[in-house]
Amino acid sequence: MARAVAGGVEELHILWISEGMSCDGNTVSMTAAQQPSIEDIVLGIIPGLPKVHLHNRVLDYSLGGDEYLKVWHDAAEGRLDAPFVLIIEGSIPNESIKEEGYWAAMGNDPRTGEPITLNTWIDRLAPKAFAVVAAGTCAAYGGIHAMAGNPTGAMGLADYLGWGFRTKTGLPVV
Repeated sequence: MARAVAGGVEELHILWISEGMSCDGNTVSMTAAQQPSIEDIVLGIIPGLPKVHLHNRVLDYSLGGDEYLKVWHDAAEGRLDAPFVLIIEGSIPNESIKEEGYWAAMGNDPRTGEPITLNTWIDRLAPKAFAVVAAGTCAAYGGIHAMAGNPTGAMGLADYLGWGFRTKTGLPVV
């Protein structure tokens, strides 16, 4: 575990899932930020910020597949070397209302070979996260996917986790 410095942490993982029902607009917007830029953050140029390890399928420099998913599995199993912030982009589908298949998933379960749904990732990671962030209207409130008649039953992250949800540090969904 990273040692605490100045009321914070020395090192931090950001696990950014954009596999929700979304257009990836928040990920794309993050690449255009300039004050600070994403490069300034991950390269550690900003004094006082912890060392940041960004894990986002669009921006990660890994080769994908098992290499990319390793950190996600490590976080779910409590094996990360530093705390993590879980960021969800996109609305959360209700996987319990369909008869077969899945609405949204990321990677395959190494034991079963089956896709790991977004709901499963949230269930595994949110209780262990330093903070949980709903990025954008879709993740916060369900967005256009939550309109009446949508067969996915899409909802916002706080609706999925419950409005009383708190991270292990006592924070609500941000």
